[in-house]
Amino acid sequence: MAVRQEVRGRVLVVHIEREEKRNAIDVDTALGIDEALNRLDDEPDLWVGVLTGTRTVFSAGTDLKAGLDFRTERGGEYGVIRRQREKPLVAAVEGIAFGGGFEIALACDLVVASTAARFALPETLRGLVPTSGALFRAVRALPPHVAKELLITGAELSGERAHHFGLVNRLTEPGHALEGALAVAEEICSSSPVAVRAVLGAVAAQLADDDRRGWAETERAVESIRGSADRHEGIAAFFERRPPRWSGR
Repeated sequence: MAVRQEVRGRVLVVHIEREEKRNAIDVDTALGIDEALNRLDDEPDLWVGVLTGTRTVFSAGTDLKAGLDFRTERGGEYGVIRRQREKPLVAAVEGIAFGGGFEIALACDLVVASTAARFALPETLRGLVPTSGALFRAVRALPPHVAKELLITGAELSGERAHHFGLVNRLTEPGHALEGALAVAEEICSSSPVAVRAVLGAVAAQLADDDRRGWAETERAVESIRGSADRHEGIAAFFERRPPRWSGR
């Protein structure tokens, strides 16, 4: 199984476990995440979710060899990106959270990361654009110029710098992100679950219009590059493990 579920009291821990593929998301993994988060949504005795990878990597995003992003009915891309959640979800990040992996973290309510964590959006290096929320969520979570740097250069953001800018709520030593996320989850469980759901619902309602506009602009960006020569070249270069030869068309 690419996704493992673990219940710790009121907390559901969702482990992405495809380390040989850097926890890249294929259809089976997306379905596993979706199944776990459906459980979190539906079981009243579960109050908080923690989403993590393995001890060395969070997720490298879409498994390009397995095809494009897979959407589930309730969760959208990866089973999580467009999910309308009432219960808090905490990302526990070790190692890389690149591309869609970064977008998964951005879709969570809180992020706990170790000093070994690295965040990046390398899509433009491959002639692509982020399709799973980063075009608007990164700009909300980071200073605009920092977000634009990541989006158009593919630069990496360290765990320490992400914490400095407020993207990461809590920073841990390497290997302890899950432990830190579980501590945050227990803190949340000290609050009334009814009140927590009400707060998250109110925040989501305030962001709903921005999200709709963000998804519309994301689709516009995707359409603008869909038939471009650079898109085909970027993907080909990735699989052939060579520098791309851009044409600007």
